[in-house]
Amino acid sequence: MASYKYEVVGADGKPKTGTIEAMNMEVASAELKSGGNTIVSITRANAFNKDLEIHIGKAVSVREMSVFCRQFESVLNAGVTVVEALDMLSEQTENKPFANAIAEVRDSVQRGETLAVAMAEHPKIFPNLMVQMVAAGESSGGLDKAFSRVGSQFEKEAHLKGLIIKSAIYPVILILVIIVVVAIMMIKIVPTFTAQFDEVGGKLPGITLAVMAVSDFFVHSWYFIVAIIAGIAIFIHAWKKTEGGAHMLGKFILKVPLVGPLSIKTASSRMTRTLSTLMGSGVQLVDALGLVTEMMGNAVVKQALKDATEEVSRGIPLSKPLADSGVFPPMVYHMIEIGEETGNMEDMLDKVAAYYDEEVESATEALLAAMEPLIIIVMAVIVVPIVLAIMMPMYSLYDSIGA
Repeated sequence: MASYKYEVVGADGKPKTGTIEAMNMEVASAELKSGGNTIVSITRANAFNKDLEIHIGKAVSVREMSVFCRQFESVLNAGVTVVEALDMLSEQTENKPFANAIAEVRDSVQRGETLAVAMAEHPKIFPNLMVQMVAAGESSGGLDKAFSRVGSQFEKEAHLKGLIIKSAIYPVILILVIIVVVAIMMIKIVPTFTAQFDEVGGKLPGITLAVMAVSDFFVHSWYFIVAIIAGIAIFIHAWKKTEGGAHMLGKFILKVPLVGPLSIKTASSRMTRTLSTLMGSGVQLVDALGLVTEMMGNAVVKQALKDATEEVSRGIPLSKPLADSGVFPPMVYHMIEIGEETGNMEDMLDKVAAYYDEEVESATEALLAAMEPLIIIVMAVIVVPIVLAIMMPMYSLYDSIGA
């Protein structure tokens, strides 16, 4: 298969550009013409003219999807048809993979597919949660309301992710600073003093000999260190993808002080908010639980929700399996139980989500407050012995000269 860059005029008379995968140029041309397009140009894509679509994880960010939903809601409320709305949004979206996907959804809808089915053809762009909510909106005739709910969901999801990233950035920067400082000291500074100590001679303190040995290993066997780190990283990456590894890692994370409570509060917020949004859009509880389970990153939380889904499908109230799981805080299943008894589940889920949104912010601030002094202490424990190893022989040398 090869990539071909094309320029065409669509059946609607509008110009389109993009790339297509095909066995050869003839096949690529035939595929483009079969869609009612008039080919303006088609060339073999190479490193210089191929559209570079490099993405971290997904092609579309949560914030971009939130903006898309809000814009879609606005144009629908203005009386614009779905096809016209998609056409407008595909032209004004700057993210090229996203714009191309919207254009393809528009073409599918023009051919008679429902919007939800057309979106489902692009699972890397449109998440299953969004597809299900759009399908429910189409069935009920409230597509604009569905996009409003999805937009709110993505906005809150973006805010939550922002808090998590905020809690990680500062510790990561400090750790990188520690690594750089230690590397410079061991590779540049310590060898310089080692040469001076060798010239002067004399007995060196044990700590100095130890640091010199480590420095020598860093300088002459750095590739071995890199290989070990890479091997450990590859092993952990493969191990956490196994069912047992993912469960053990999830269990470990939930037990880490500060990090564990933050993970539980984050999961509680995402679960209750998403359930409320889905149920408000007309999605059945069992189906909504299945979608929520897919969103969870922690294997322990995911398993608890899988078990809860099975119990609910047998007619057992959701609050009971959540309580039995031992994963979620009492407030979560008690509030859900009240919602089940009063028939006001959606409102109760909203209240729980709002509560845990605030809890996540508080837990994030607490984690940041605890991490800063901890990392500084770790830095001191690593750097101070290296400094002492250098200074102690120098003081001894000065004393001998003074004597």
